[in-house]
Amino acid sequence: MTDTVRIYLDVAAAVHRRAGLGRYAESLTRALVANDPTRFALFYNRGGGEVHPLAGLEEWPTRTVRAGYKPWRLAVWLGHLAGLGFDRLLSGAQLYHATEHLLMPLRRVPTVLTVHDLIFRLFPQHHKRLNFWYLNVTMPLYCRRAGAIIAVSEATKRDLMRLYGVEESRITVVREAAAPQFTPPSPDHVERVRIRYGLPDRYVLRVGTIEPRKNLDRLLEVIQQLRKGGEAIPLVIVGSKGWLYQRFFRRLDELALGDLVHLPGYIPDADLPAVYGGATLAVEPSLSEGFGLPVLEAMACGVPVVCSRTSSLPEVGGEAARYFDPSEVSSIAHEILTVWRDAVLRDAMRQAGLARAARFSWERAAQETMTVYEAVLAAPEGL
Repeated sequence: MTDTVRIYLDVAAAVHRRAGLGRYAESLTRALVANDPTRFALFYNRGGGEVHPLAGLEEWPTRTVRAGYKPWRLAVWLGHLAGLGFDRLLSGAQLYHATEHLLMPLRRVPTVLTVHDLIFRLFPQHHKRLNFWYLNVTMPLYCRRAGAIIAVSEATKRDLMRLYGVEESRITVVREAAAPQFTPPSPDHVERVRIRYGLPDRYVLRVGTIEPRKNLDRLLEVIQQLRKGGEAIPLVIVGSKGWLYQRFFRRLDELALGDLVHLPGYIPDADLPAVYGGATLAVEPSLSEGFGLPVLEAMACGVPVVCSRTSSLPEVGGEAARYFDPSEVSSIAHEILTVWRDAVLRDAMRQAGLARAARFSWERAAQETMTVYEAVLAAPEGL
């Protein structure tokens, strides 16, 4: 560890491949390191499962703690309650950035906490009881203890202020972006990937973990309604099983949609742009999202997007997306069918989406994040 390393970035979500949180941690880390290779070090817990060090950063200055996910979360919380400091885990640190909802207790090191969402408070019925209990107890504490808070959207900022009473001056909105590999793929790449995963020639695509708040049960009802109306539209759902997913699979069986719904599971990033690019349109029916990164990824790949008119999603999609009420099957069905049938509309949405996605970048996110770091470091006692 060199003396020039100052700022520790928690990349646990990335090395453990935890969906959207992992993509945030990795993308932000790579952008920060590219701007100033000498100033950053990495931190993560490395017990309780397979670890995937960030490609190209395997030799980067790194500190780890041998603990599984649940034991580490418990240790962090108990450390706060006991007034302990885990500073010895971050030798030489000038600042620590918790990129997910887990703020290590530190006494002498200033901290920044990224809050992605407070969905566990908004939809407690969609979380496992133990996870809800933990987040409900710890998140107010972590928000109070953090030197500064980064929110990934104005929607999350509003929730922090409304639900936890966090002062507006302590929150900075720094929006995410699609990773650089998300660009319009070549027709040959699309065809190779389509064959590899057995995808249909035309399909509606949904990318993300299978869990209740993603509203996939209602999306199945949309596909059934469209079929009854004479339009058999294939649906591809890319993503791993999250939690409380059993109801989705029961509903899939009840509606007998196995011939129309394709579930390739997790797809690596090398293939994902081609899966996006092969879609006729992408849909995001989620009830609530802290940011909604798949919307930007789809647009960056040149795919029209229809999505919920809730939470952060209009912030992300802007005028380039079409919106529906996620609680109404007929509303979702209308938007999907409209875009599915209209090639001229799809082309216009494709162009608008590419322009919209180009307005977001990880370089900009890194610069805005560095501004937060500098403010914390300049403040008396790290704010």
